[in-house]
Amino acid sequence: MLYKLIPPPVVKATIQLPASKSISNRALIINALAKSSYPPENLSDCDDTRVMIKALTEGKATIDIMAAGTAMRFLTAYLSVTQGERTITGTARMQQRPIQILVDALRELGADIEYVSNEGYPPLCIKGAELKGNEITLKGNVSSQYISALLMVGPVLKDGLTLHLNGEIISRPYINLTLQLMQDFGARAAWTSPNSISVAPQPYQSVPFKVESDWSAASYWYQIAALSSKAEIELLGLFRNSYQGDSRGAEVFSRLGITTEFTSQGVKLKKTGKAPERLEEDFIDIPDLAQTFVVTCAMMNIPFRFTGLQSLKIKETDRIAALRTELKKLGYVIEEENDSVLMWNGERCEPEEIPIIATYEDHRMAMAFAPAIICHPTMQIADPQVVTKSYPGYWEDLKQAGFQVINED
Repeated sequence: MLYKLIPPPVVKATIQLPASKSISNRALIINALAKSSYPPENLSDCDDTRVMIKALTEGKATIDIMAAGTAMRFLTAYLSVTQGERTITGTARMQQRPIQILVDALRELGADIEYVSNEGYPPLCIKGAELKGNEITLKGNVSSQYISALLMVGPVLKDGLTLHLNGEIISRPYINLTLQLMQDFGARAAWTSPNSISVAPQPYQSVPFKVESDWSAASYWYQIAALSSKAEIELLGLFRNSYQGDSRGAEVFSRLGITTEFTSQGVKLKKTGKAPERLEEDFIDIPDLAQTFVVTCAMMNIPFRFTGLQSLKIKETDRIAALRTELKKLGYVIEEENDSVLMWNGERCEPEEIPIIATYEDHRMAMAFAPAIICHPTMQIADPQVVTKSYPGYWEDLKQAGFQVINED
């Protein structure tokens, strides 16, 4: 499937953003561990959350989480402390995504987990039981989803959990998000030092919970505002005091000329027209916004240097390689450094006449590149359906905002 997009002369829209996938998936695991009688409200309608709900409610012996990395990691820990034997698997790409760090940590706590085929990778066969270990040490630069998976099962461990993180801690806001949600459900979990977290053996409570809208999804609308000559955009369901680390995207976009006005319903975006000569940013805490800002800065002809991108190579695809490849089709030569830095000094190359942007089974590739149509009108997006992973209504929302979305197949 190929989508051709035609932007409107003026973007004017009020958008009901999808619920936060990060919060939805954590709330579902915690809610299940709490054996809660209240289903979480306003859950995300995305693929990752759908497979999580299916896994938690169907009770099948084999759980296929497809391409949902969050579900694979969170459910691996959840199944380890839940009675019964189950196999968890996913797509071919999911079976190439490493999970050994999490499996080793859970085994250290006493979990019974076996690799079905390749050592260090899904599928996994998990026999759930009560775990008796209570202390783990990990490198701080591992995926925050490993850390969150371990933390969330901490309250149901016999002696709780103490987690030590060595060295630089990446994606700290996602860890804090997990801790905040655990506390909302009655757990006692907190940092006890800059590198250690303690979780008491205190069971979760059954409480009502409503999920807020997704700041990651909001970033694509900020991007549209930044690239449009004129835009009036209101985004519903965002909170000023958000649990989500990606809310920092609003502050970064303010440097690109987009201000945020909070209202009782969400935010209104305003374009100031100001832009820097160059943008430097550390994305260690907000890696999911990297694609948005790489594409935005290139389109605005703003040279940049973005650090803290080491987790991008193990996402849905190698996002560093994917960004460089696809932006070259549009005429931008992006450089990388040490598998963790992307930079652009303004170097250009000949763009393709009709660039077709590959999306690599990665929802964020499709959504980060779609706004580039404002600057590159012949561009097309391949496999646009990948957005269902986190924002199923993305294309419909673009239509609501005045974009024409044409299926070229």
